[in-house]
Amino acid sequence: MKRLFSILAILAIMAVGNTTLNAANSSDIFTEAAVTFVQDDAAAADTEAADAEESQGFHQELKKRFIEGGPGFMGIVLLCLILGLAIAFERIIYLNLATTNSKKLAQNVEDAMKSGGVEAAKEVCRNTSGPVASIYYQGLDRMDEGVEASEKAVVAYGGVQMGQLEKNVSWVSLFIAVAPMLGFMGTVIGMIQAFDKIEAAGDMQPSLVAGGIKVALLTTVFGLIVAIILQVFYNYIIAKIDSIVNDMEDASITLIDILVAHKNK
Repeated sequence: MKRLFSILAILAIMAVGNTTLNAANSSDIFTEAAVTFVQDDAAAADTEAADAEESQGFHQELKKRFIEGGPGFMGIVLLCLILGLAIAFERIIYLNLATTNSKKLAQNVEDAMKSGGVEAAKEVCRNTSGPVASIYYQGLDRMDEGVEASEKAVVAYGGVQMGQLEKNVSWVSLFIAVAPMLGFMGTVIGMIQAFDKIEAAGDMQPSLVAGGIKVALLTTVFGLIVAIILQVFYNYIIAKIDSIVNDMEDASITLIDILVAHKNK
């Protein structure tokens, strides 16, 4: 019996020792995983902080350079950008609203003329927005005077609608031209100031001319940036106007054909 108790005691001590060793190993594994997680989290936080600092640094640098360019010319260049973008956005919204499905409109007008005559077709045009519908209405309104009168009305009113599409676009082109000119003027003035400092000092020192040359280059850069931004919007507006004008011309021809076919019945 004593031997049996001794054997059981030894086995119990060995089991407790293995359990303690496994618990220690598990604790080490969890500790290593926690340390790795904390390190990864800290690295991600450092990366996000660096990105935020870089973004903030870019804005701060842009603001700093803008102020260094001088409030006079840089303020005028910024005003050109604001006004140019305001006009460009207004034109883009107007042109998008002026876009009409001319084929569907022509089909609706033709169906209305077959079912209810000219008045029904005019009602369709009144309920449709856009320059094409306005041109159709003017042509239909002169239908009593003949097809030739309708054609003249369509051509004349087409010119009016084209003028509405191109309204204020010339201001955008003006700002495109003025912005870099102001930048170049700032460059010339900055160079003149730099040479004035050289003349007053009587010596060619880099510190004397660095400020004037930097101001000169900054005004040129910002003027060119404004011109490039506005040029992109200007080209889009011109392309949109050309598309609408071509659509108006095709729709006018379709309307004359519809009127001729209705007159011959």
